[in-house]
Amino acid sequence: MAVSRLAQNCCEKLNFSLVLTFLFLSNAMNSLDPQVRDFILFCVDRRGADWPAIYDEMAGVAGQHLFRGLGRTELKQLGLSLALDSLDETIELVKQTVAQDQQA
Repeated sequence: MAVSRLAQNCCEKLNFSLVLTFLFLSNAMNSLDPQVRDFILFCVDRRGADWPAIYDEMAGVAGQHLFRGLGRTELKQLGLSLALDSLDETIELVKQTVAQDQQA
């Protein structure tokens, strides 16, 4: 019985974690600045959506201010960080942006 209860607790925590992740991503996509969305799609059009190539493209485009003059600082202010400690969120934003664009 203890093992069953432990398994149930683990599943509940995992489900809670998945729900939180979903809510975070849903909120992030709903509040995503249109300039960030357009920046991501611009980079995807140039290089494709595969990692790490898209990250390299986004970093290069931002580093040279090739998209509407936006650099890393401006993108971060708009909600897109290219910092290594934010890659998980960045990857998910790219995936969600591409998915939404394909549905449109």
